[in-house]
Amino acid sequence: MFLEDIGIIPSQEKNPAAAEPSPSIINLTRRGFVAGTGLFVVAVTLAGCSNTEPDVDAANMKIPQAGPSPLTDVEGGDATPALWIAIEKDGTVKITCHRSEMGQQVWTSMAQIIADELDADWENVEIVQAEGHERYGDQNTDGSRSVRYNFHRLRLAGAAMKQMLVSAAALYWKLDPSQCSAATGKVSNSENGETLSYGNLANIAARLQVPSEADIVMKDPKDWRYINKEIPSLTVPLITRGEGTFGIDVHVPNMVYAVIARPPQVFGRTGSFNDSKTLAIPGVLQSVKLPDAKPPAMFQPLGGIAVVGTDTWAAIQGRNALEVEWLDGPSAGYDSDDFRKAMEIKARQPGTVRRSRGNAGKALAAADKTISAEYYTPHLSQSPMEPPAATARWTGDKLECWACVQDPQATRQTLADVLDIDKENITVHATWLGGAFGRKSKPDFVVEAALVAREVGKPVKVTWTREDEVRHGFYHSTSAQRLEAGLDGAGKCTAYRHRSVFPPISSTFDSATDVPSDGEMGMGATDVPFAIPNLQVESGTAKGHLRIGWLRSVANIYHAFAVQSFAAEIAHAAGRDQKDYLLELIGEPRLVNPNAEQASYRNYGGSTEDYPIDTGRLAEVTKLAAKMADWGRKLPEGHGLGIAAHRSFLTYVATVIEVKVASDGTLTIPGIWLAADAGTVVNPRHTRAQMEGGTIFGLSNALYGEITAKNGAVVQDNFPSWRVMRMGEAPKIFEVEIIASNSRPAGVGEPPTPPAAPALANAIFNATGQRFRTLPLIGANRDKLDIPAISTR
Repeated sequence: MFLEDIGIIPSQEKNPAAAEPSPSIINLTRRGFVAGTGLFVVAVTLAGCSNTEPDVDAANMKIPQAGPSPLTDVEGGDATPALWIAIEKDGTVKITCHRSEMGQQVWTSMAQIIADELDADWENVEIVQAEGHERYGDQNTDGSRSVRYNFHRLRLAGAAMKQMLVSAAALYWKLDPSQCSAATGKVSNSENGETLSYGNLANIAARLQVPSEADIVMKDPKDWRYINKEIPSLTVPLITRGEGTFGIDVHVPNMVYAVIARPPQVFGRTGSFNDSKTLAIPGVLQSVKLPDAKPPAMFQPLGGIAVVGTDTWAAIQGRNALEVEWLDGPSAGYDSDDFRKAMEIKARQPGTVRRSRGNAGKALAAADKTISAEYYTPHLSQSPMEPPAATARWTGDKLECWACVQDPQATRQTLADVLDIDKENITVHATWLGGAFGRKSKPDFVVEAALVAREVGKPVKVTWTREDEVRHGFYHSTSAQRLEAGLDGAGKCTAYRHRSVFPPISSTFDSATDVPSDGEMGMGATDVPFAIPNLQVESGTAKGHLRIGWLRSVANIYHAFAVQSFAAEIAHAAGRDQKDYLLELIGEPRLVNPNAEQASYRNYGGSTEDYPIDTGRLAEVTKLAAKMADWGRKLPEGHGLGIAAHRSFLTYVATVIEVKVASDGTLTIPGIWLAADAGTVVNPRHTRAQMEGGTIFGLSNALYGEITAKNGAVVQDNFPSWRVMRMGEAPKIFEVEIIASNSRPAGVGEPPTPPAAPALANAIFNATGQRFRTLPLIGANRDKLDIPAISTR
């Protein structure tokens, strides 16, 4: 759980005790999920196959009595095969994915891992979505951890089941298991060449003892059939045929539809209201006043008035007709422009030391040359293409919800807490997500649906409009940073000081908190890998006035922008090439341990032994990206190359961007070259897609993304004022290389985002001589860079 990484909540039990598997999972199909028909119910346990008659006769076989699975206490949690794999008589292998599918292709990657060790026939593999339950361990699809947290245990589950199937065949043939072998969904008899399909053997295998971890033999990586292969997506064909179900697609019998008018300020309250015009709108059924929100924000709804109708459009029209007096909350005076000034003042003052090497202050004073720079980044909105949507149905005291959530377990717990009902009476189905970027790990919108459904006595779907999402989200934190460097007479950097000030995410969970967590500071600040003899990282305090939440790559966005831009500024001050100087700052290959320099470094929840900060790997991607871009080549007038390299979520990424800046400030991006080292990669094809998407996400925010607030309320409301990058602005060339590696798997969803903004800013500097230290570079209301006088370089 990402909250663990940033130190907000205690770590979840990694190895929860095994519970009885769910008897069924509903496969939500866009066309079939109607009026109770079309529900596709499948058994999810291997034992479930015992209801079918096997083709092999097990009546006279002596099958050892099976005990509890010993795989409930392995790295990553329960790897008991029955939790993840079901084999049907016809040989179909149904794999349960406990993480949410939001376009990152986790369905495919989870299936690849299990199917490889199982030696399943890929053509017979199907995947089903798990409901929210602790038996799956961590289900939070956040923090780029789905593969990293589950690679080992899903391999174990697949390998264990294969061994059980082989043992079943050996029992049937009265052979030693060593005389049997498994491949592509069949077990072969080495004595006579006979084969039995997994479907034939499932009934016997289900009765066997699950082997212990020590007895499970997993494949040598050289024998992988599916892992590290470019297996096509399991979901894209369904999406293109309209067969997938997203949160906004869910329909249940007798449901009604709701939208909500929320107070413009966080913790604003509902005063008097008049819904007479609302109720006069055709299709509007009723209005429901929701409880006012109280600090801390947590994942609670914001309160307001829900308008319920026979369809969403009627509810929207009814909401437009509402007359509501909103009462001020504690953030009524929040002005993001004024807050920026306050943060910048704080960044110029000594802060709390979070990491220290040598004596940065003394070295700065003694330097032959010093430079300093201040950087600012605004609030951002995740703005997934599918805004939040949730459907809730009460049956007596039992609640069933369908929603596009990243963490169905947190959703279940939040529902239990807010509604004060037993968690065991709550079922949460995670649908597909039309993008998320951190927004849908906060289930406030599901609670809204449950509250309204309880009030109206019918199933209710709550839909957030784009305006709702932009005005009432959980925003990426704004930040102000000041960096200083000292150089000796030869231009070598001898001193470095970085002060970072931003409202922490923890302010959403404790309104009094104004100190950044170790996890946030470890995202690009305290883990800076530079080989500078005197180095100090400090943090300042800042209070949160909006709901602060995580957004793709989190604090790495503003830290990487500042640190990698400043690295280029140091290079310029030294009269050196950006790429060469960056490599000099990274230094010789070595392992960096911030904890040895007074830091409290969390390393994204991974141990520094398994996932050290390896400057050799960072330098390698930097050199490779530069080589791919033909760094140093002669460029046309107005063009510039910029480079940035950053480690986040345990993956190393370097990005080179070429820009073209016209004399009127019009910016185009002819090319991007990206090199990544993410350790063992399950699917290179999808990893490259993540690298492309994450980079475009970072560029979109860098060019246009800005959320501002006046009088405590967010100013922007939709894409005209919350601008995103458009298809025509994408680079003509986008090359990605993934370095082959046997290292442990690391994240791939978020690491490409942080280098995008500084590489872009560095490229613009090399093209024009103009240094941008404030994001966004253009903004929603402009279409060109603000460069009064172009000075091409």
